Amino acid sequence: MTRMTLKDKVVFITGASRGIGREIALRCARDGAKIVIASKTDKPHPILKGTIHSVAKEIEDAGGTALAIQLDVRDEAGVYAAVAKTVQEWGGIDILINNASAIFLAPTLDTPMKRFDLMFSVNVRATYLCSQACIPHLKQAANPHILNLSPPLNMEAKWFKDHLAYTMSKYGMSMCTLGMAEELKTFSIAVNSLWPRTTIATAAIETHFPKEILHASRKPQIMSDAAYEILTTDSHLLTGNFFIDEDFLKTRGMIDFSGYAINPGVPLCTDLFLN
Repeated sequence: MTRMTLKDKVVFITGASRGIGREIALRCARDGAKIVIASKTDKPHPILKGTIHSVAKEIEDAGGTALAIQLDVRDEAGVYAAVAKTVQEWGGIDILINNASAIFLAPTLDTPMKRFDLMFSVNVRATYLCSQACIPHLKQAANPHILNLSPPLNMEAKWFKDHLAYTMSKYGMSMCTLGMAEELKTFSIAVNSLWPRTTIATAAIETHFPKEILHASRKPQIMSDAAYEILTTDSHLLTGNFFIDEDFLKTRGMIDFSGYAINPGVPLCTDLFLN
């Protein structure tokens, strides 16, 4: 497949103040990309590390150019304003990464509706909304990509029974991939999903899972390396896929994944939605 560079490409990333979004931003920055950090956190959080401003500095230090925009992806007017600001600043948008996500793992009777609404607003609605706002500009780009951080569509009941609301919301993101990939083929806009083979050591894993799972996880860099490989491929040749980080990197020649482990030698924990 044809490989490209991200130098001077405009990359709009939601939820990029920490975790996987931050790592993808830093990987793109090493090519000299122009990166929008569109996230809520503009002041230090008492527990969670990272703000749009701290990541902006890291991007600049890594060789990229940063535009920090405080954004609640549930806010329609805010999303359109952020996209307009990006286009005003840099003339267009080449890549959209729908990374922002909300998680609450509980069965039906234990899921308050405010949690249900949060997951559907951030996971499904925001993915749809941000895509809708960016598509007119992606149509003008030379190698346009939309990348959704969402799982392959696996309709086995076991993935629904313990956390129905969360599963529906993440599968909603994946359905955006499925539908938009076909819808936007005419414009050569690649739309793909990316999901990790193992759990990734992020704040979500620290907060919602036992410590044993954190220790059996991989670093976020494996996701950023996989994302980079996707985004530097010709958009005509790569759309409508549900990529798994490790599997995709193997197709690009990677063999040794031990360096990504938080604790090399500890058996890895497979992520949700994968058998």
